Amino acid sequence: MTLLRTTADRIVGMADPASLSEQLLEQMLFRTGRRASPSEQTSWSKSLPAFALDLVDAGLSNVEMLVEYQLPLTSRRVDVVLAGTHPVSGAASYVLVELKQWSSAYKFEGSEELVDVPGMPGGPKLHPVAQVRGYCEYMADFTKSLADQPDALAGVAYLHNALDPAAVSDLRALPPSTEGRLFTASDRNDLYDFLRSRLSATSASRSSADSLIRSAVAPSQQLLKVAAAEVRDRPQFHLLGEQQLAVDLVLHAVERARQADSKQVIIVTGGPGSGKSVVALSLVGELARRGRAVLHATGSRSFTQTLRKVAGHRAPRVQKMFKYFNQFMSAERNSLDVLILDEAHRIRETSVDRYTRAELRSDRPQVDELIAAARVPVFLLDEHQIVRPGEMGSLEQIEQYTRSLGLTSHHVHLGEQFRCGGSEEYVLWTKRLLGLTEGGAIPWPGDPQFDVRVADSPDELEQLLAAQIERGYSARMTAGYCWSWSNARDDGSLVKDVTIGDWSRPWNSKSDRRIGDAPPAPLWATEDGGFDQVGCVYTAQGFEYDWNGVIFGPDLVWRDGQLIIKREANRDPDLKNTKKISDIRVDLLIRNIYKVLLTRGMVGTVIYSTDPETRAALRTLVANVQAEPHS
Repeated sequence: MTLLRTTADRIVGMADPASLSEQLLEQMLFRTGRRASPSEQTSWSKSLPAFALDLVDAGLSNVEMLVEYQLPLTSRRVDVVLAGTHPVSGAASYVLVELKQWSSAYKFEGSEELVDVPGMPGGPKLHPVAQVRGYCEYMADFTKSLADQPDALAGVAYLHNALDPAAVSDLRALPPSTEGRLFTASDRNDLYDFLRSRLSATSASRSSADSLIRSAVAPSQQLLKVAAAEVRDRPQFHLLGEQQLAVDLVLHAVERARQADSKQVIIVTGGPGSGKSVVALSLVGELARRGRAVLHATGSRSFTQTLRKVAGHRAPRVQKMFKYFNQFMSAERNSLDVLILDEAHRIRETSVDRYTRAELRSDRPQVDELIAAARVPVFLLDEHQIVRPGEMGSLEQIEQYTRSLGLTSHHVHLGEQFRCGGSEEYVLWTKRLLGLTEGGAIPWPGDPQFDVRVADSPDELEQLLAAQIERGYSARMTAGYCWSWSNARDDGSLVKDVTIGDWSRPWNSKSDRRIGDAPPAPLWATEDGGFDQVGCVYTAQGFEYDWNGVIFGPDLVWRDGQLIIKREANRDPDLKNTKKISDIRVDLLIRNIYKVLLTRGMVGTVIYSTDPETRAALRTLVANVQAEPHS
C-alpha cells in the first residue's frame, strides 16, 4: 500500500507545492486513523519537491514514485519507492529511497551503525544506509513478485540538505552496497548516475509499479519456527527501523560497559507484534556469537518453554539460555554481560512465591534483581499487556527505579507492528473498542491487509476458523476467563468447561505433557491439536497464529454505547480478592486481557460475544466489512 502514486514531473508541475503535503496528510488520516507528525509533514513539504527536481534533472521525470510505501505485513513505510525497468536487462527494477533533511551527522560514541544528529531530540538514530538496507532485505523476503529477481532492489539514503561533505563524513564509514548507498547534496551527479544505472529513462514504469503494488505477500517467518536457527546459526529476520536501532544500541552499550566497567539499562517498548521478541532473539544470537555472556528471561511459562523447545531441540545446551524472571534472586552482580527480559510487562513486585526457599525470602523488588544481574539489562515490554495483579513492568516504573539506582537508561519505542497484517487501523480500532484510548468505539473501516468478522454463535466462529485451516492457515480460539477450569479426568480426558448453549469445548490442558490430542499447556499456541481447545490469555500471550477467534464472555458487555466490565462474571482466581485489588484495577486488567486476545492474529480475527446486546453492537460496528481474499 502506498499513500500516493505519482511521478516527478507531476510534483514539479504542481501550482501549489503545499497541496502535496495536504494530500498526504489527508491520506494518512484516512488510512491509519492518525495525524502525521510535524516532522513527517515537514519532510513531505520540503524533501519530496526537492527530490522530484533531482529526478527531473537526472532525466527520470516519468519514473513511478510510490510515496510512503508500506512494507508488507508491517506498518513501516519507505519514504519513496521508484519503480521502473532496468536499463540493461529490461526487468522490473526498484530503488528504495530514504530522504533525510540532515545537514550534519556524526558517529554516536564511535559506532558505525548509530549516528548523532545535532538538534534532533530522542538520542542516537540508526544510520540511514542501515535503515534503507534493512528495507531492501525485508522486501526481498516478503514480496512474492521479487522472489526470483535477486537484483531487482537497490537502496539510497539521500541527505539533500548536506552541502558540506565534512559535516557528514562520519557516515561514510559504513561500507556501501547496492542495497544501501549514501548520497548528499554535494554529490548529486553521483546520485543521478546511480539512479540511471538502475532505472531506464525511456521505458514505461507503470507495469513495474503495478506488479509491486499487486504482489501477493509471502508467508511471514513466524518467530518460533526459526528461533533455533536464529540462536544457533545465523540471523533469520531482517530488522527494520527502530528494531535495528534497539539491537545496535544494546551491542554498543555492551562494549562500552565492558570497556568502562559501567552499567546502563535499555528499555524497548512496542505494541503487539512490533518485533520485541524478534529483537530479543536477534540479540541472543548475535551476543552468543560474539562470545558475550547473555541469557534470555521471561515471566511466561508458555513462552519460555516454547522457546526452549524450538531453540534447543537439537542442542539441549541452548535451552539453558532461557530462564524465568524469578531465577535471579541470588545472581552475582554483573555476572552477565546482557540479560534480555522479554515480555517485561510481566515483571512481578517481588520474586518470592510459595516455592521460594526461606533463605531467599525478602522484600527485594524483582526489578532490582534483574538490573543487578547484568551490565546491560534489556527490558522489552508492552504496557497494555499487563494482565495480572502484581505485574509492574511499566516504562515509568523501570525508568524511575533505574534513576533511583543512579543509573542511566535509553528508551527505544518500536512504533511499528507486524501482527494483525501490519494494520494500524485494526490496532487503533481494538484500543478504542476496549476503551484503552480516547475517542470511544468506532465502526471498523476495513483494511485490505486484515479481516475482521463477527460470528452469531460459537459454532459459526469455529466453522469460520476451521475453513481457514482447510485453506492452509493456522488458527486458535481464545476466550475471557468466564468459565470454571477443571482438572483433567482420571482417564486423562479434558472437561468441556467452556459451555455456551449446546456448544462446548475444553480449556487448553493444564498439563506440561500432551494429553491425547491436546498439546502441553505451554505449547498450546504452536503445536498440532491446539485448535480443539479454548486458550486463555496466559497461553496465548506472546504468540501469534494466522486466524484468531475470540469469545467475549459475560465479563465484557456493551451497555449505553460502550463496553463495560462486569467483575463478578470473571472466574480468574487472581482477580477475586476485592480487598487487595480494586475495581478500577480489575477493570483495566480485563480490558488489557481482551486486547491481548484480540491482537494474536496475523491475517484475521473472528469475534463472538455470549451477550446478545454486545453481539448486536459488534455487528453494527463491523457491518460486514471484510478484506480482499488473501493470496
